[in-house]
Amino acid sequence: MGFSCGLLGLPNAGKTTLFNALSLRKAKVASHPFTTIDSNIARVSVPDRRLDALNSILHPEIVTPTVLEIRDIAGLVKGASKGEGLGNKFLADLREVDALLHVVRCFEDEGVPHIYTTLDILRDADIVTAELAIADMEVVERRLERVKREMKGGDKKIIQEYEALSRAKEALSRGCPIRLAGLSAEELSALAPLNLLTQKPLVYVANIDEKEISPDARFVPILQRRAEDDKTPPCIVVLAKLEEELGDLEGERMKFLKDLGIEESGLDKLIRTGYELLGLITFYTIVGKELRAWAVPRGSTALKAAGKIHTDMEKGFIKAEVIGVEDFIKIGSEAVARERGLVRVEGRDYIVQDAEILHIRFH
Repeated sequence: MGFSCGLLGLPNAGKTTLFNALSLRKAKVASHPFTTIDSNIARVSVPDRRLDALNSILHPEIVTPTVLEIRDIAGLVKGASKGEGLGNKFLADLREVDALLHVVRCFEDEGVPHIYTTLDILRDADIVTAELAIADMEVVERRLERVKREMKGGDKKIIQEYEALSRAKEALSRGCPIRLAGLSAEELSALAPLNLLTQKPLVYVANIDEKEISPDARFVPILQRRAEDDKTPPCIVVLAKLEEELGDLEGERMKFLKDLGIEESGLDKLIRTGYELLGLITFYTIVGKELRAWAVPRGSTALKAAGKIHTDMEKGFIKAEVIGVEDFIKIGSEAVARERGLVRVEGRDYIVQDAEILHIRFH
């Protein structure tokens, strides 16, 4: 798969409920429902209005959306970085994902006791952040000791790594995540092989109940301000328990949510935001009876996009014929698009843009 997000948070924050809600979802336009590939890993279809529009025009037999892998991370407790609770599994699972979805409990329910008795949004968020920073500090300190020994040779690259590690250590000692430490692109690149947890992109997920759906919401604004302070994307608001109960009843689910004044499913927002958090874009192919969406990192070349489809296409690449999805939707025909000069021919180094249809010509 290659692109994954991890759900993390304190026990009883609703993390597993949210994962279960995702596990009940079926893809809107895929020929196959999403799959659970392990007890705590699922692959979900990414909501895509452009794919829906192309499907309504082309009526292909097979429609394949892009997918996002979501992992339900073992619950965190204070001291997880030292192995408390399921701390070791927690850290191992976290290191395998590319981005973090930090679920924060934003509801009160006597039937679901809070691990710390009382509900405190900022405290709960800070505990998770602190445990990640402590875990990263141990990694950075170990690497620093090794780099110190290697500096005697005067290697410029080693010296640069030492400086980056020193700055990282100073930030982590203050409980500051690496992504907020103001490090340069070169310093972050030097730290990348360490796979630091606080360097991974993150978004807060506010798990609410129906009482929080009002202008007088008590908890969500607190988490929204934290997201602003941490320079993360706006927090995603999800009714995990309700969406789990509604399952994959698409029509009923959206009707119920709209009755509550919610225009878009929190799960859809979560999946889409996770996709964006990973820096992915989508291109499309129309081959025979199949319409397919593909995910590639932003900045990928046409050659790499061809390799995503099939290695033979990358090896024998000749050119890519490209048309914007919005242009295609307006016209509704590839033949007409060609007549109007809307199909461009691009070479192997062309940077693929989001929402383009590619036809790869290859030997």
